[in-house]
Amino acid sequence: MSTGSYYEPTAEHRYKPTPHAGGAWATDEQHFSPLGGLIVHAIDRYLAAEPDRGLVLSRISFDILGRPALDECEIRVETIRPGRTIELVEAVVLMADRPVVRARAWLLASGDTSAVAGGGADKLTPPDALTPWPMATVWPGGYIASVDVRPLAPPQPGRTTAWISTPLNLVAGQTASPLASFVALVDTANGIAVRQQPTDWMFPNVDLTIHLHRQPEGDWTGLDTTVTFGPTGQGITSTVLHDINGPVGHAQQILTVRPM
Repeated sequence: MSTGSYYEPTAEHRYKPTPHAGGAWATDEQHFSPLGGLIVHAIDRYLAAEPDRGLVLSRISFDILGRPALDECEIRVETIRPGRTIELVEAVVLMADRPVVRARAWLLASGDTSAVAGGGADKLTPPDALTPWPMATVWPGGYIASVDVRPLAPPQPGRTTAWISTPLNLVAGQTASPLASFVALVDTANGIAVRQQPTDWMFPNVDLTIHLHRQPEGDWTGLDTTVTFGPTGQGITSTVLHDINGPVGHAQQILTVRPM
């Protein structure tokens, strides 16, 4: 693993994952966390070619349609609902011409609402005051091995609050936005607060939805995560998202729960 990134560009809209993107459920698959960040990066590049109307990405939902193999992919982005103050953009990830992820992002107008801003959770203890946790003792894969995880307290079954960071670039030779880099760590939430050992039970998520009331800043993604399993094979991972300045939004993941 000599590369310092999760992906390498191979063409204008094509990307090849490095071993650092290797998954936790299967190491020959991509972990969805960096792939989610790559999708936001592709949306950023698409929007950069459009006139700047001051819109910001405020919600993005990812539907995982198939197995994201550790192979080259193409990302196609288009505007579904154009608008001056509200816009909907869709990105589709294709592998061998087959869609494996479909993402939709709502872009909303930005303006000064600081006079009425408020609500939400308290700030988290900063990461520099915390001790790293070897998450690789629970999960395999190149992605898990690449991240710095710092829980605020020892992880508990179904409940953990932790900071996540990585020294790696998202895409080699390309500058990722703070939002893309932030989103590239959010899907880790489903792995920090496991209710059952992943050697005994499977609980992969089939989606990820992120709502933001503020654009994230800095190099750390804070995850205040609760995992719930229902009695009929479904579960939910719910996360309050933080950056170094405080809460920025929420993430939800629906899980399919079944024994190994």
